[in-house]
Amino acid sequence: MEKKEQLYEGKAKKVFATDDPELLIVDYKDDATAFNGLKKGTIVGKGVINNQMSNRLMAKLERCGIPTHFVKELSPRETLVKKVSIVPLEVIIRNISAGSFSKRYGVEEGIVFDQPTIEFSYKNDALGDPLLNTRHALALKLATPEEINTIEKYSFRINEILKDFWKTCGVTLVDFKLEFGRLSDGTIVLADEISPDTCRLWDAKTGEKLDKDRFRRDLGGVEEAYAEIMGRLEAHL
Repeated sequence: MEKKEQLYEGKAKKVFATDDPELLIVDYKDDATAFNGLKKGTIVGKGVINNQMSNRLMAKLERCGIPTHFVKELSPRETLVKKVSIVPLEVIIRNISAGSFSKRYGVEEGIVFDQPTIEFSYKNDALGDPLLNTRHALALKLATPEEINTIEKYSFRINEILKDFWKTCGVTLVDFKLEFGRLSDGTIVLADEISPDTCRLWDAKTGEKLDKDRFRRDLGGVEEAYAEIMGRLEAHL
């Protein structure tokens, strides 16, 4: 598969065209950002870990009936994916209170919910990715009612699969962000990535943070946490 011109560069990835209009190459970077890009840095080796973790988890989800954009891993940092039109809704699933949820509602971190919550935010950096509800999404024509139903159904199913998997690794899945896209025929598929950048992952025994919060909160040991979580994943997949 021939890598052609760069189409896009985001905070964590570059996207390239290929000789097939329906396929793209994603190249994962070591750049790290937080707080809508206000904090910037580098996490050495992050691109390799995020690429490989996303690919392995998406392959697992595919086996469980969740359609994704994943096609195949090309190198430690590069992956071939199906071209999608991203639905401009970020989906956040939460199993435990943490991060912005705790700040917004004035509750401590670590409260285990009776059932998972779901939030949508408008994928728009200029506006700071504001929260919105289903009726807002429909009013803004970000997605159809059917697409939102599909996205919700997939998101909760993904949560069940990933929560069970991480439990076998001695890890608690606290919360995570998902993005979905439309294939050329309109089919909704999981896109973007599943990684320590997009998930809160705590050691099940100690509560130690094994994710991007170590970077956000200047906790130190960022590279070590990413390597640790990848090692656990490889040991159990």
